[in-house]
Parts: sequence; C-alpha cells; structure tokens
Amino acid sequence: LAALGVFGLIVQVTEQRVKEIGIRKVLGASVQSIVMLFSKDFLKTIAVAIIIAIPIGWYAMLQWLQDYAYRIEIKWWVFGLAASVVIGIAMLTVGIQSAKKAFINPAKSLKTE
Repeated sequence: LAALGVFGLIVQVTEQRVKEIGIRKVLGASVQSIVMLFSKDFLKTIAVAIIIAIPIGWYAMLQWLQDYAYRIEIKWWVFGLAASVVIGIAMLTVGIQSAKKAFINPAKSLKTE
C-alpha cells in the first residue's frame, strides 16, 4: 500500500517537473544525475517517516503483545528489515519512474508550452 502511494507521488512529481528535467538534459545532465536528484528528495522524506514510525510501531506492538499469555520480545532487526524493504521498494520505484522521464527527448518536453 505504501509502495502505491510512493508510486503515485513520484509520477505526479515527475509530471510536474518534466520541463526542469528537459532543461537539465539540454544543459548536459546525465540520466543518472537526474535519477539521483529525485532519489535524494524522496530518501529524505522516507527517512523522516521511518524515524517517526519505528518508535510508534514499537510502542504499539509492545502494548498489544502485553495482553497475551505467551509473550514475545520484539527484536530490533525486525524494524531494520522493514525499513530496508521500504527504502528498497521506494528507491526502485523512484529510479524507474524518474529514469523514464529522463530518457524522454528534451525537445518534446520543452516544446509543449
């Protein structure tokens, strides 16, 4: 569900910044630099979301698991694994979508004004 949200957000952002991508391409930017530009922006947002979500998730799971007769401890690596999967899926989505827009001919993107 979160990946679909990231997908929708990156599609919207790349559609809004098509002209910027075209200008960067005309001025000599590589596809890799454009992908890195978008990746950095989204990585910051995802990092903030993870920093907020981990303590809330830990506390909620701790409270929920207290009601059971057989208790387990929540290991730290579970949150690390979840954060790694989220970052991986998000970066894959951002990379693919921004690369699609970066491969468009800059003349086509700048001509539509």
